[in-house]
Amino acid sequence: MRKVITYGTYDLFHEGHYKLLERAKALGDYLIVGVTTEHFDEARGKVNVVDPLLERIENVRKTGFADEIIVEDHEGQKIEDIQKYGVDVFVLGSDWRGHFDYLKKYCQVVYLDRTANVSSTMIRKEKFPIVRVGIVGTGRIAPRFVSEAKYVSGIEIECAYNPERESAEKFQKDENIPVYTEDLAGFLKQIDAIYIGSPNETHYRYAKTALEYGKHVLSEKPLAFTHNETMELYHMAKDKGLVLMEGIKTAYCPGFQQLMNVAKSGKIGEIKDVESCFTRLATIGSRERTDARYGGAFLEFAGYTLLPIFKIFGTNYQDVQIDSILGEDGIDLYTKIQLRYDDGMATAKMGVGVKSEGELVIAGTDGYILAPSPWWLTHKFDVRREDPSDIEHFEPAFQGDGLRYEISEFISKINGTGKKDYKLTEEESIAMSKIVELFMRKRNGE
Repeated sequence: MRKVITYGTYDLFHEGHYKLLERAKALGDYLIVGVTTEHFDEARGKVNVVDPLLERIENVRKTGFADEIIVEDHEGQKIEDIQKYGVDVFVLGSDWRGHFDYLKKYCQVVYLDRTANVSSTMIRKEKFPIVRVGIVGTGRIAPRFVSEAKYVSGIEIECAYNPERESAEKFQKDENIPVYTEDLAGFLKQIDAIYIGSPNETHYRYAKTALEYGKHVLSEKPLAFTHNETMELYHMAKDKGLVLMEGIKTAYCPGFQQLMNVAKSGKIGEIKDVESCFTRLATIGSRERTDARYGGAFLEFAGYTLLPIFKIFGTNYQDVQIDSILGEDGIDLYTKIQLRYDDGMATAKMGVGVKSEGELVIAGTDGYILAPSPWWLTHKFDVRREDPSDIEHFEPAFQGDGLRYEISEFISKINGTGKKDYKLTEEESIAMSKIVELFMRKRNGE
């Protein structure tokens, strides 16, 4: 008897799950299916699982493909199960390709390609439908989005769009996801929502078109280059009952939320100053270092560095000043934004051609908070006071590169399960657009 084993969460059970189990069963005579517990899902970074364990097991059982169903609840169990049950073939979806190659010393390892053009669900809940997402842009961030999305329940990446054929073809080959290169309308008709990861100057146009077609939008920052364009998009989304989110992933990371809560709790007294810095030396020849109109440090990192300032002091600043160090081609290699409030001040620094210490410092009357680089992922931070030995250390939970939390928030809002909009508010996004517009006018010599 040839035994096959596969594992999964099987949350919001859909046709993709069904097809994978069907194909796994065809590889042998006896199929064992491992269903993960909520605790193990949380430990391995899976977020917003909806269905309870027993319901997920029952959905697998109803397919009729599983000869035996087991529960996976700890790291290392796959090797134990392969040996315990005398497994011949280990099977998983191709989005995990290479991840479980270490099991080849115990049995054959097979990665099954995703089911092309899956757009319906086998067991579709009215309350929690699977959200079909299309990716606009197939550059470096698109594969990261695909990788992180597999840790989020309720999402199916249906297709992608990029008019640049070479990039599109490479992405389709690497990710096994169909890519449209010409028919934007046809692309939008296949999906419920889009993620915009295309160049900065295209965000507004793609977001507006998607909203016109009735699609939810998650866009990389900046959402638009002007205050009026940003307002227009939010008004469109509201009028159509659609979700519009700006993708500043720090806002959605649990560690950053904890940091903000600690700062506002009074632990460091009244907050008087915020300094945030994000620099990364971009490769010579990269878009960030060569595109004088839409590249540079500000458009790359300003959203991140302004976020904690707006969270602490709000959006009603009294004065703002922007200064940049420019390269020979006009690119801002290093930019500093200084904001003055009635009872506080703040500085945001960012660079693609100048390197500085990337830390976040929140200064108060009784102490300060220090979050070291990369504070925008918020792996750890300290509360420090006058006594140098008086230090409170925090290490919040963090998984992946942070995108999964942003994606999870997006899906939750679409399904109506997202809590009050506080992680990145419309008001904060619009306030950022005012500073973006000020910077762009200065860049254009207006």
